[in-house]
Amino acid sequence: MLEFFLDFVFDPVKWPRVQMEEDFLKLSQTFKAIRSVVRVPALDPKYKIAVLASKQDHCLVDLLHGWQDGRLPVDITCVISNHHRGSNTHVIRFLERHGIPYHYLCTTKENKREGEILQLVQNTDILVLARYMQILSGNFLRSYGNDIINIHHGLLPSFKGGNPSKQAFEAGVKLIGATSHFVTEELDAGPIIEQMVERVSHRDNLQSFVQKSENLEKQCLSKAIRSYCELRVLPYEEKRTVVF
Repeated sequence: MLEFFLDFVFDPVKWPRVQMEEDFLKLSQTFKAIRSVVRVPALDPKYKIAVLASKQDHCLVDLLHGWQDGRLPVDITCVISNHHRGSNTHVIRFLERHGIPYHYLCTTKENKREGEILQLVQNTDILVLARYMQILSGNFLRSYGNDIINIHHGLLPSFKGGNPSKQAFEAGVKLIGATSHFVTEELDAGPIIEQMVERVSHRDNLQSFVQKSENLEKQCLSKAIRSYCELRVLPYEEKRTVVF
């Protein structure tokens, strides 16, 4: 199976957006393409995303600032969290200033509030889990129906459970990383979109170790979202992706 990505500059006056869609449809039919998607970032609506987060702020804050300065070509419809944030926190002040709703849903092992989350994320194109420390059920994934992008500590699965950074630091690892992937029913096993690594050494203390790890997570998640919105991520075989 041949898959390719084409990126080009065009004159919208000489080649109107509607005509472009018709031309590519004819081309895809000629070559019997399974799927052909055309997206013009400057003309087409941005992807609508909802962000789910827990207590840690670093990925959430980076996404908000990336949206604000135009690095991320998305529209954030809302932020949903199972962690309460006070009205005077940086995140809440930012969201209120830009008119982005914040929904606090207290979750328990018995009630993940998935029905309410589904109501809040209607009409979104994708969901982003920005260090959301809850496992979404298979029923939720099927009901939502669109892609969900997650970021997790690249040290997994070597260091599982609570405080993996502290475990890795005490084990004296030399490489740390982060992995962004699609969410599937199999925990942390969805197709990988982006991975990043950085070397650490005995000169690092726990604080610098965690800081480096969080920086990787922010960069990795942001890059994965940009690639996805630019249609640079394609499925390949059953559990893999091709990223152009």
